[in-house]
Amino acid sequence: MKILVHDYSGHPFQVELSRALAGRGHQVTHSYCDAYASGKGHLRAEPGETIRFEPIAVGRSVKKTSFGPRLLQELGFGFELARQVRRLRPDVVLFSNVPIPTLAVVTLILLVLRKPWVLWHQDVQAVAITSFAGDKLSPAFKLVGKVIGWAERWCSRRAAAIVVITDAFVDVHRSWGTADKTTVITNWAPLDEIYPVARDNAWAREQGVDAVQTLLYSGTLGLKHNPELLPNVARAVIDAGTPVRLVVVNEGPAAPVVQAEAERLGVPLTLLPFQPYERLPEVLGSGDVLVVLLEQSAGAFSVPSKTLSYLCAGRPILGLMPSENLAAKLVDQVGGCVLPPSDDSVPAAAAWVREVLADHARAQQIGKDSRALAEREFELEGCVDRFEAILRSAAR
Repeated sequence: MKILVHDYSGHPFQVELSRALAGRGHQVTHSYCDAYASGKGHLRAEPGETIRFEPIAVGRSVKKTSFGPRLLQELGFGFELARQVRRLRPDVVLFSNVPIPTLAVVTLILLVLRKPWVLWHQDVQAVAITSFAGDKLSPAFKLVGKVIGWAERWCSRRAAAIVVITDAFVDVHRSWGTADKTTVITNWAPLDEIYPVARDNAWAREQGVDAVQTLLYSGTLGLKHNPELLPNVARAVIDAGTPVRLVVVNEGPAAPVVQAEAERLGVPLTLLPFQPYERLPEVLGSGDVLVVLLEQSAGAFSVPSKTLSYLCAGRPILGLMPSENLAAKLVDQVGGCVLPPSDDSVPAAAAWVREVLADHARAQQIGKDSRALAEREFELEGCVDRFEAILRSAAR
């Protein structure tokens, strides 16, 4: 088959799927939005590989905090993506993490072109927007949420097939009338690319964090997160008598929020932009405790991919996130700590961090259990088999 995989974010495990499909003899082009700042995967073809990488919107930046300009960008990106489809003429297209305005434009054009496509549904954006609107957004944005919900449902009904990441999505698709073409395939992380390394590694030494205990957060910080929790937990750990440095690898509107709160509380902070993907094992290996944030209102409809990467890295994980979230259940299984994402959880979170930092054997065991769980759960071949079957059926 001739396949176009477009993952707007350029995340690692979507890239791994594309590579695996290309390795099975398919003509695969992997597309992504270069303008979107996030932790991206291995987006370069190695010698001997047949996969092609074609970024879109090279050299630009996404206006994340400006609604009007961002909407126009996403609509325009939909036309660029549609032009890419027309030029490549794939047998089938797989879309992942695509903003709904972009998806609506490209869906309309693919409908005219009679080109089959599959939705890899990573986040029910309508649910996310309307749930956050209740306590964060104005009535105008509640209306935006309804429009996004209508467009998301309309696009889903026109997909040849839908892949969702947890069972929680199935009820949504049942209400949309699309459950009959929906398959659940849980997310994973690339085991061969993200792996445990020594705590004292080259990246840690370069950043000056090799000889200090660290709380580390690496990944996106956005609407589903409360970034001020990071310096608050670090401050509570320090106040209880355990020196610790907060390391945050992120770029975007949340970074200055973390910096300002850390300065206000007097928390030692290392704030860095997204690092090269090939150094991610060292980055994660430099954290004595890795932290995940996810707002309570995100519930079961968002699985933070950073959690899956953390498990691969074999480090203790503190998850300030809803307990019903699939990623939270994985963290709990390996002896990590899961608490509600609120200020009330800060004392308990700090107490758990101090216990782990003081007990090296316990920290090592949690890390080993985390990696072992990742190796059991993130088996690639079975996932590729299922995606290949879905794409073949859609192409027919």
